[in-house]
Amino acid sequence: MNDFPLTAALSRRHADALPAEADVVVIGGGIAGVSAAWELAGKGLKVVLCDKGRVGAEQSGRNWGWIRVHGRDPSEIPLVLEARRIWESWAQRLGPDLGYKVVGVTYLARTKAELAEDEAWMKHARAHDLDTRMLSRAETAERMVNAAPDRWIGAMHTASDAKAEPWVAVPMMARSLAGAGVTIRESCAVRSLIVEAGRVRGVVTEDGPVRADAVVLAGGAWSSLFLRAHGVDIPQLSVLASACATVPLPEGFDGAASDPQFALRRRADGGYTVAPGDTHVMYVGPDAFRHLRAYLTVLKTDWRSTKLRPYAPAGFPDAWSTRRHWAPDQPSPFEKMRILDPKPDGKALDAALTAFGKAYPTIGKPAIRAWWGGMIDTMPDVVPVLDTIDALPGLTVGCGLSGHGFGIGPAIGRVLADLATGGDPGHDLSRFRLARFRDGSVVTPGPAL
Repeated sequence: MNDFPLTAALSRRHADALPAEADVVVIGGGIAGVSAAWELAGKGLKVVLCDKGRVGAEQSGRNWGWIRVHGRDPSEIPLVLEARRIWESWAQRLGPDLGYKVVGVTYLARTKAELAEDEAWMKHARAHDLDTRMLSRAETAERMVNAAPDRWIGAMHTASDAKAEPWVAVPMMARSLAGAGVTIRESCAVRSLIVEAGRVRGVVTEDGPVRADAVVLAGGAWSSLFLRAHGVDIPQLSVLASACATVPLPEGFDGAASDPQFALRRRADGGYTVAPGDTHVMYVGPDAFRHLRAYLTVLKTDWRSTKLRPYAPAGFPDAWSTRRHWAPDQPSPFEKMRILDPKPDGKALDAALTAFGKAYPTIGKPAIRAWWGGMIDTMPDVVPVLDTIDALPGLTVGCGLSGHGFGIGPAIGRVLADLATGGDPGHDLSRFRLARFRDGSVVTPGPAL
């Protein structure tokens, strides 16, 4: 059933020779890393991008494919608005295969409590002059073609939000990046930083060193493990999210939508990406215990949707057996697991598909063409870290994108590029600073939408 194309069997596409020196090394070939490399190259810099496995093969290729300002933490809204503009430029550059399309995002409400939660977020929409609006029962029914007429009492809708095809988008961007002269090397884990006189001076990869005065870490679920090996503690954990692709189906909705039981996005192949609305799995490992206190607030508000598992599979970033320390001339955990390809939560997906069938009785419970899991890197307040690291001058970090990365990634890349080169990030990044977890700041989770 799982014919997901971005697995360990995927052939290597980028095998450029590593130069001895570069201006900037980017670690991680997801949407944030590829976007950062693009922006850095646009500044006329010599850029090397290294990925331990394949470009776009982890969460950047496994997400729902939503590009939304809808329901975001207010601090992220300016970044998402910028990201949507950058997505539009990528679509113009790469063409329709990218799958970018403005279709709108809709949050569907079955109860008054759900509707009130959506209405509470409208204050942020008004503050940023968004086109988000509340829909009546009749307007919702008109929009959700073929749905059961009594399924939803209303909805919140942002018409200007968009979608793209995760399975193809980042690899397409990377090919364009390589064509612009950026060195990209897959199957090339960065084992450690080169630090001289207290400052980052490059990286040591499994294929040799690359000297550089700036390094950008956009390592997704692996970022905390990499940083901890260099004495930087960051309260990042990862949760399993599951999704599936259905066989082609009659149209129920052309955009992206969710209710508490399932989420959907119309795919370019005529099927739907379907996922559980608010269910995820957390594997309990050493980092989960270490950062428990930081996560208490979000766990208290989100405990019903979190399934705890006592240990992660071997090789996962927070598995009990995963090594936390290694020498630069030794194989690292990043080489042991080239692509983080977790088994999806079959029960959660079955429940989501059953709910889909009840919502669309004329379509029924759909058959699955493929299913997959992905590890979402998250933070205690469900917003990312976008910062330079004081303890390691020359290192810039973008991680903890908390399931928002695909849509917001192009703007994250632009911000990381400017932070790495001493430029103006163009946004207030105070909510995204690493120090918020150790300077006494109150951890306030973003909207649970």
